[in-house]
Amino acid sequence: MNNDLIERLFRFSVEVIVFLRDIKKNQETGIIKYQLIKSSTSSGANYEESQAASSKADFTNKVSISLKEMRESNYWLRIIKASDIYKSEKLNELISESSELKKILGAIYTKARKNK
Repeated sequence: MNNDLIERLFRFSVEVIVFLRDIKKNQETGIIKYQLIKSSTSSGANYEESQAASSKADFTNKVSISLKEMRESNYWLRIIKASDIYKSEKLNELISESSELKKILGAIYTKARKNK
């Protein structure tokens, strides 16, 4: 499962980057795009780092950061939708995927905390 999740987080990051290329840049969208790229790529990067954690506490910390970053990604995607910045089926897919990834990362984090 870990390799599947690593790949899924990687794909999510790439899909967000590609999706954002279609949104015209202005003052407001520039900030949103920047924040969303940071959070979506950080989630995958931190989970990737968790796989080489030096301790259970380190693993739990990295997964926690990954979860927080995915929550932020979901937030920015919902902002794009709610503010009518851009409408597309891809946006809905990304919102759905970020919600699912939040649940998966949340379950991993909860289990890791219990096993400390």
